[in-house]
Amino acid sequence: MRPWTFEAHIPRTVFGQGTLSKIPEEVEKLGGKSVLIVTEDTDRQIALAERIGNDLGKDRVAGVCTDAVMHTPEDVTNKALEQLKASKADCLVSVGGGSTVGLGKALAIRTGIPHIAVPTTYAGSEATPILGETVNKLKTTRSDPKILPNTIVYDVDLTLSLPAQLTYTSGMNAIAHCVEALYSPTINPIIEGVAISGITNLYHALLKLKDAPNDIDARAQAQQGAYAAGVCLGHVGMAIHHKLCHTLGGTFNLPHAQTHTVVLPHAMAYNMEAAPVAMNQIAKAIGTDGSPAQALWELEKALGTVQSLESLGLKKEDLEVAADLAAKAQYPNPAPLERGKLLALLENAFYGRPPSA
Repeated sequence: MRPWTFEAHIPRTVFGQGTLSKIPEEVEKLGGKSVLIVTEDTDRQIALAERIGNDLGKDRVAGVCTDAVMHTPEDVTNKALEQLKASKADCLVSVGGGSTVGLGKALAIRTGIPHIAVPTTYAGSEATPILGETVNKLKTTRSDPKILPNTIVYDVDLTLSLPAQLTYTSGMNAIAHCVEALYSPTINPIIEGVAISGITNLYHALLKLKDAPNDIDARAQAQQGAYAAGVCLGHVGMAIHHKLCHTLGGTFNLPHAQTHTVVLPHAMAYNMEAAPVAMNQIAKAIGTDGSPAQALWELEKALGTVQSLESLGLKKEDLEVAADLAAKAQYPNPAPLERGKLLALLENAFYGRPPSA
């Protein structure tokens, strides 16, 4: 028998097609009168912010903040916080990927005002009480139930315009949350089932979306898988994969989803022998008789995603620094954290080699 403890942190969730139009109703449920819309400075995201603003009506829009960037730097949050205070908004709506939701979380935890997250990628950040922030090139995370958005609005239609490569890399990022949940020391039967369903949905949805990017059922399957991944990330601890990706992203400013995509098969290979039960569960979820690490590497190859850290801009001399940082702080992981083995993992990921234990 395996003892376990579970405390749920799951916000109100609205899922479907055309649900963007329900945001005014959700704002009212939270008692909001004046909304600051948070997004990124891209044409796609600004257009979505304008749609939300039109639905809310000009009297209820306090402003639009387009400052969201990767890894939630503290100086960016402070600038957005000044805008929020000046606007006197009493509710936040963040629309975008993990970077935008992260900024929404950072503002909400600092002010206590309600937050509605509208994800447009498969990052899963919206379903977690976790906030990752970068201060002086060092990314740190903290967890607090108050960080969790009050409401998530999933509109599957919003993912139809998601570029193919971002579809694939944010999907692989989500799979990583489920993978590491399965070998977490704090895993429980509830999250175990959620993680397996997340891997199954995401793996098969990504294969479908390669040939049919506008398949609405596959898009829904992927988004539900991403939601499951976020729930996993919010309830059990992560391990080597996330530690390495936070080190690479925060210290070297590598792109979040792409970095997770490159590192995942190699992190799995590192833990292959130390976590046999989890690896068997993953193999069954994706339908392979071989190594699940190799299967996910092959999936990335088939999708045409990035597979090397070198192509993301990391320099060879950065590998030693990254290995030092990753080995410096010990944390739970199935296989012992050894600097030499971590460096070998990073070298494989740097050159885009197949994963190796």
